[in-house]
Amino acid sequence: MILRVQKALEERKWRWQSRTVREEAPVSDVGNLIGESPAMLRVKELAAGVAPMRTTVFIQGETGTGKEVVARAIHHNSPRKDYPLVTVNCAAIPATLMEDEFFGHEKGAFTDAQQLRVGRFEQANRGTLFLDEIGTMPLDLQGKLLRVLQERECQRIGGTQTIRLDVRIIAATNANLDEKVKSGAFREDLYYRLHVFPILLPPLRERREDIPWLVSHLLQKLCAREGLPFKQITQEAMKGLVQYDWPGNVRQLENALEMAMILAGEREYLLPENFPAIYRSPDSSESLPTVTIPPEGANFHLLVSQFEKALLLEGLKRADGKRSRAATLLNMKRTTLLEKLKKLQALPL
Repeated sequence: MILRVQKALEERKWRWQSRTVREEAPVSDVGNLIGESPAMLRVKELAAGVAPMRTTVFIQGETGTGKEVVARAIHHNSPRKDYPLVTVNCAAIPATLMEDEFFGHEKGAFTDAQQLRVGRFEQANRGTLFLDEIGTMPLDLQGKLLRVLQERECQRIGGTQTIRLDVRIIAATNANLDEKVKSGAFREDLYYRLHVFPILLPPLRERREDIPWLVSHLLQKLCAREGLPFKQITQEAMKGLVQYDWPGNVRQLENALEMAMILAGEREYLLPENFPAIYRSPDSSESLPTVTIPPEGANFHLLVSQFEKALLLEGLKRADGKRSRAATLLNMKRTTLLEKLKKLQALPL
């Protein structure tokens, strides 16, 4: 009876604390930059200060720290907010297509050029061009980008017309470009053209005090997206989230919360067991399946494929066949899940 009373009091206390976090969550004047830690206050200060300018911004931070969120905040608080913000992930574009992606082409410029194509620079004219993962750009294209930044003009592939540009550049990277410059993988002159106003985004492990605010914000966002009543989180579960190092930063936190919401079902509160990746002990024998190798040996690749297929099918079963939810349960992208299912569907269990 005493334990029940204590549990009820603790739940009531957490209900009040969770409501307080939602009501007092800081409303940023520079977009969705959530957090009140000294490091994030500095990021907000820098973003707010540079937003009204035409200045080139260079954002550096680990994967998942929110570089694109900062870029959007700067754009939407700038005089260019009514014009396009065009995002280019340099790491996702094959090197052979990158020039066409940036500058476009005229009809008939090459065999498959059936119609005129407007490049990303033209699309972003009078607005902002966000170059994500700029450190992956091939050297030959770096020279062409440098010329565009210097001359503020470009030409489509196969064209003769010079197109004047009024584009604000925001570049971002999770790499150490200083090292790339020293090794010759990144042009020094381009580096200094981009590195005009640097903003360094701290990893989540260096601003743990922001995690409760982020959890509240992300839960509201996820619940609104899925049309669910707002979910809360127990004090014990929140303690674990704050103590965890989050190598994938805010993106990993959002994925963990989405998975926890699915595992919680209709329950209002998220519990520690709803965060298996965080609360699982890596040294626990339960984290490893039992393996038996017969005297004659085993087919390693076949066994791995069979186990992977069983894991994927179990994920689909728990998600009632919904592939997006299964991908979230397995902590992978939906496209990765589809690729693995396609590859493994012919293998026996």
